[in-house]
Amino acid sequence: MVTLLYAPSDLKYIVFFCIIETMGFETSLPFLFESLSPWFLNHGIKIFGILVGAFILYRFSDRIIEQVIRKAIKGEPELDIEAERKREDTLIRITCLAVNIAILALAIILILGEFGIETTALVAGAGVAGIALAFGGQYLIRDFFTGAFIILENQYRVGDVVCLDTTCGLVEDITLRMTVLRDLDGTVHHIPNGEVKKTSNLTKTFSRVNLDVGVSYDCDIEKVIKVVNKVGQELAKDPDFVDDIKKAPEFLRVDDFGDSAIVIKILGDTQPLKQWRVAGEYRKRLLVAFKKANIVIPFPQRDVHLIK
Repeated sequence: MVTLLYAPSDLKYIVFFCIIETMGFETSLPFLFESLSPWFLNHGIKIFGILVGAFILYRFSDRIIEQVIRKAIKGEPELDIEAERKREDTLIRITCLAVNIAILALAIILILGEFGIETTALVAGAGVAGIALAFGGQYLIRDFFTGAFIILENQYRVGDVVCLDTTCGLVEDITLRMTVLRDLDGTVHHIPNGEVKKTSNLTKTFSRVNLDVGVSYDCDIEKVIKVVNKVGQELAKDPDFVDDIKKAPEFLRVDDFGDSAIVIKILGDTQPLKQWRVAGEYRKRLLVAFKKANIVIPFPQRDVHLIK
């Protein structure tokens, strides 16, 4: 039987005593409990406070972040409630995850410090590991950072029609790593966010009908302007299209003198995603109106002279 007669002041000695006890030695347990009491009164209470504080921050931070983000987003134009809700949820999920990881890391560092472990070297080691990970997964990290800015800056949302470099389509999903587009052929494109150099949103806030129409040089241009504007006004008053059109298609200018026609520019504003529907109907009605008004839409012609 071995009895230790000195009082340990550090937890590692207490652990050492427990190991000795399991090996068949006796360490004077009353004396051991007496040594443990000051440690629990000092460090144990601090560890308990750290755990309680981390739990409270974890529970309430999510609610606070959700309220702040939803109030911040609410001030922006809400064109699509469902898409706006998806954007809010994505921002909330990303922010909550980052904050929760920070709370957990801070709590672990503080608790390790109470156990007498030097955390400075641990933090430095984590920094070195982070740098190594950044070099190893730089493309993945680039995708994540780019995706975060796409969502934060509201460059595009689910339901928008966009062109990412040379690939165009309907945005079906956005994550931190990639954007999923479906084109008119039904093909789904998965595009890493970090590889996109140019983003063009065709349906943000409003869309536009932009038409170039050629008419014969023999036509009365003033008559052409009246017909173009009349067709646009009638279309804007149609019950089937009144909600889609913000500004009726109308004559803007003579855009070019072509080889076979005078090219006029026609512009009109529509709700997002409605420009193709409105433009298709407008072309159909304009063709009918031109025929009634004897306005000719010419096509290229070539005269061939045969020499005998």
